[in-house]
Amino acid sequence: MIPFRPQTPPPRLQEGYSLLSNPWPAAEVLNGLITASGEAPRSPERWQRALERSVWHLGVAGPEGTVVGFVRATSDLALNANLWDLCTDPNDANRDQVMRALVQASLGRLRRELSGCSVSLSAPPEALRALERQGFIVDPGGIRAMGLKL
Repeated sequence: MIPFRPQTPPPRLQEGYSLLSNPWPAAEVLNGLITASGEAPRSPERWQRALERSVWHLGVAGPEGTVVGFVRATSDLALNANLWDLCTDPNDANRDQVMRALVQASLGRLRRELSGCSVSLSAPPEALRALERQGFIVDPGGIRAMGLKL
């Protein structure tokens, strides 16, 4: 995917929703979000290490104060930035809006803080529409990413 075409206006979250910078949700909450996207759950220790090693992470809290969306970023602070664990609660009525807000906020923050870095991400199928709205092109020229699950 190739990012950074002109920005669209930021999506507004419904009343009662809020964007959170560097939240530390419980491992059970994060596991609930990623397993709904088809990922395997992780131990609390692994989540702790992942959050500690991230440059930052964003969340979206729903009207009841529960986390309904999450993404985290890692970077070498020179050439590369990676977005991980982009996910939303499939039972949330505003799931698409939450996904768009996370994508746009993440890319905006990367643009401001790590503007020289190339961006890679692993995203669930429901994120593709939000990413394409931000100018990403899926598998340009047939190029596909490879990953190793440890």
